This record gives sequence, structure tokens and C-alpha cells, in this order.
Amino acid sequence: MSEVVGKAALCVRNLRKTFSDVVAVDGLDLEVRAGECFGLLGPNGAGKTTTIEICEGLTDADSGDVEVLGLTWRTEAEELRQRLGIQLQETQLSDKLTVEETLRLFRSFFHQGPDVPEVIARVQLEEKAKSRVGGLSGGQKQRLALACALVGDPDFLFLDEPTTGLDPQARRQLWDLIDRFRASGRTILLTTHYMDEAERLCDRVAIMDHGKVIAEGTPRELIASIGGEHSLEFSAGDGAGGLDPAALGRIEGIRDVHLEQGSVRMMVTELHRAVPAVLDELRRQQVPLTELRTHSATLEDVFVALTGRRLRED
Repeated sequence: MSEVVGKAALCVRNLRKTFSDVVAVDGLDLEVRAGECFGLLGPNGAGKTTTIEICEGLTDADSGDVEVLGLTWRTEAEELRQRLGIQLQETQLSDKLTVEETLRLFRSFFHQGPDVPEVIARVQLEEKAKSRVGGLSGGQKQRLALACALVGDPDFLFLDEPTTGLDPQARRQLWDLIDRFRASGRTILLTTHYMDEAERLCDRVAIMDHGKVIAEGTPRELIASIGGEHSLEFSAGDGAGGLDPAALGRIEGIRDVHLEQGSVRMMVTELHRAVPAVLDELRRQQVPLTELRTHSATLEDVFVALTGRRLRED
């Protein structure tokens, strides 16, 4: 089982990693508490996968310190391998082996852990136990990859983009499995660029950009930090060229006005007051409105407020 909840299960200090002339991780500091699900968020190229691979012992850092469960890869690598579960961003399993054979192989790598049939049941693959991996659907393969990470009964689970490419039903099935693991008191470090996933699963999150952490806290804290409860977006079509965004920013309760290819996005504190005021201002500027959308503020809005661009625009 995991360490006492609240203690640090992962400590990263001044971590740096470069590839040729590209700085992937730039002086990163990070702390994950035991028993929590911690989300590492950011766009492609932010340094998430490099960071998690260093923590997993798969990539060497250029400098900095990493301590996992109070252990380091330099001196206690064998013990760490027995206590960690790892699901890579892309897991390549043998298409010719069955689900059961695959898990028996992975179970043989660990000194202890649940029986293979128990793990198969945990990820709801009983009907596919005798099926070859090559015949599984995308969602089933992801559940099998998670089973491979769980078969050693880990204290700490690393999940790198675990639901990328899955349909909504398969994503939710994987979320339920992650929830059950966290409920047992274990620790999870999850990377994702799906903001709804982070808000649904994570106790705390850190947003990365260009190899650095630019914000950290609970999803609720980060959303509150941008000074708006709602996002208001509208499209002005060809008339956007004549828009004065600064005038919108002077409206009471409007924050962080961003113009993006004919669309305007802003954070709003009181939606019922802001919408009529924005409509009045657009009429005054004689800017035609072609579409208007509102939604409650999300982690995606936090990223836009911090960087001026959407998380997944790359």
C-alpha cells in the first residue's frame, strides 16, 4: 500500500533535459503527495512526457533530482521497479499473444501482485481473456495496457495520455478504473491534454508550457485564479476586423479578452450583466454578431488566460 496520505510520493527538484538544441524540461520543480491523483497538463511539446519518463526511470535527466516513494533511480532502481506501475503513451504489445498470456508475462516480472484472472476482471476483459491482442478494440487495448501496469500491485501509478484516441464510452470506462485505484489509497501521476479528464480525475494539477510549470493547484483554485466564473465567446465573421477589443475589456466584469481568427473569447464574472453590455458595445461599434456561446470556466480557460492560446491548438 501507499505511504501515509499527505507525504510526498514524488519530489522533483530543478529538473533539466535537452535534446540537441531543444530544451524539453527547464528547471522543473514538482511535488506529488501520497494518495492523490496529480495531473500534469500542457500542449504537445510542453515537456510532459519527458518529465514523466525521467520520473519512471526510462530517460536520464541532464541535471536535477528525482525521488519517488523516498527512493532514487541511482541507488534503488530494483525496488522502484517493483513498486511502480507504468502505462506509456503508446504501449506496443505482441498481437499474437492472448490477453491472459500477456498479463502472465508481465506478472512474472514482479515479486508480488494479484492473480492474473483477478486483474482481468478488474479491467473488465473476462470475455477477451483468450483473445489475441491484435483483435482487441482501441479501448480494450488501453484497458489491457492499464492491467499490465496494475499487475504488480503498484504503490505509484504513472499514466501518460491514457485515453488519447478513445471514444467517450471507452474513456469513461478507463476513468472508472483509475478512480478505483485511487480509492485504494495509491498515488497517480497522470498526463493529459483533455481538460475535462483532469477536472474529473485529479486532486491537483500543474500546467506546463515550454518545459516549465506555469500554474499549480486544485482545478477549482486554478479556475478561480483567472477572475471569472464563465467564458463568453462570440464570432463576428468579416466584421471582426473592425472590432476594438480594448473597449470590451473596459466593460465591468470582463477579463482577459482574446481575439482568435474572427472569434473573441473573454472571462466574465457576472454573465447576466456582461452579455447585454457586450451586445450594446457591439452595436455601438457596428460589428455584426454571427454566433454567441457561454460556458462555465474550465482549465482550458486557465491555459488561455496564462498563455494566450488554446491548450490543443497545436
